[in-house]
Amino acid sequence: MNPAHTAAARTRRLADPRPALAIGTALWVVATVVVLLGGDRWSDILPVCIAGILVGLLGSALFLAQRRAARRGHRGAQVGLD
Repeated sequence: MNPAHTAAARTRRLADPRPALAIGTALWVVATVVVLLGGDRWSDILPVCIAGILVGLLGSALFLAQRRAARRGHRGAQVGLD
């Protein structure tokens, strides 16, 4: 492999938002479970945990919609989401 090909592959891997979305959402789910098991001690934080899960799911949905549009060739779609 030449260095340019290696750098391009590394850049694509680091620019892929799927791992960050999956790990972030999973961590919010874990935090929600911890808050629910903690009882009244952390009950004020529960809305924040639920909002984190919802934002992660929304980000995933937006990414998937943009990727689908890019694969179909729509004009307004982002490029490089293959």
